[in-house]
Amino acid sequence: MIRVGLISLAHMHGLSYGRALQSMSDAEFVGIYDRDVERRDKYAKEFGVTSFATLEALLEEVDAVMICSENALHAEYTLAAAKAGKHVLCEKPLATNLDDAHKMVQVCQEQGVILQTAFPIRFSTPVVRAKEIIDSGAIGKIVAINGTNHGKMPPGWFLDQELAGGGAVFDHTVHVTDIMRWYLGSEVKEVYAEVDTALHENINIDDVGMLTMEFEDGTIATLDPSWSRPKTFPTWGDVTLKVIGTKGTLHVDAFAQAGEVFSDEVGHSQYYFWGDDADRAMVEDFVACIREHKEPRASGLDGLRATEVALAAYEAARQLKPIKLR
Repeated sequence: MIRVGLISLAHMHGLSYGRALQSMSDAEFVGIYDRDVERRDKYAKEFGVTSFATLEALLEEVDAVMICSENALHAEYTLAAAKAGKHVLCEKPLATNLDDAHKMVQVCQEQGVILQTAFPIRFSTPVVRAKEIIDSGAIGKIVAINGTNHGKMPPGWFLDQELAGGGAVFDHTVHVTDIMRWYLGSEVKEVYAEVDTALHENINIDDVGMLTMEFEDGTIATLDPSWSRPKTFPTWGDVTLKVIGTKGTLHVDAFAQAGEVFSDEVGHSQYYFWGDDADRAMVEDFVACIREHKEPRASGLDGLRATEVALAAYEAARQLKPIKLR
């Protein structure tokens, strides 16, 4: 039995990861540590697990942790867990700067523990099926990719530059860039981006952007990351890709396994998801990797590379010129 603790529920994904843990027969959800005592106690009671007053107390009782804190605290928590010999699943983006990201990867390697980046989109059935088609050669050599990751504007610390590290471009670039890298088996060579605050008033962080990337294998890609969906949108957002090959074109919708429900009580349409649970599949992969001593589908290095692209996008927007990564 793999004993797992949750570090912080600042990120809403932590609730999904906790529910996934509780539904598994080969993992035990031990408890929660959070600097926010009220939040820690609330969710510990809701899940029926221990509320740990200190990080050290939690680390003494677990084999692994899932970190769902504010982005700026990812490095601190990951390094503490790794030095205590605990495996880590860390929410994305991996860190708010590259120095921290490199240190996280390095220390986890030195300590012999797994560092997995929380990229559940890699476990989405449509996304996985598309990779199988691409790898089969059915659409030929990929020459271009167009991606989107639109969402609602999140609340709270997501709008704080110091805690989040960036706005919509940071929040949403990492997911789709990771999938592009996964499909191509190639790294981003150059990035250009436009970044702005255009859709929401009284915020001091970006809510829209547009990236153009060139990969080392010559593939050209564009990405539209934004917080452009209204509060009444049926779901939090989308992840789509159009993959253009020399023999065909592939359209991918990561959240296509859903029906649309219209409710007078709610006052707007809602999505009813009937398909696979990508969050659960990712947590299952994390536990399986610990048990079987294997590499996760999305490693810490994958998280670092995606973070590198997002940070380069901001630099490109500041300098108004493409930024070379390698």
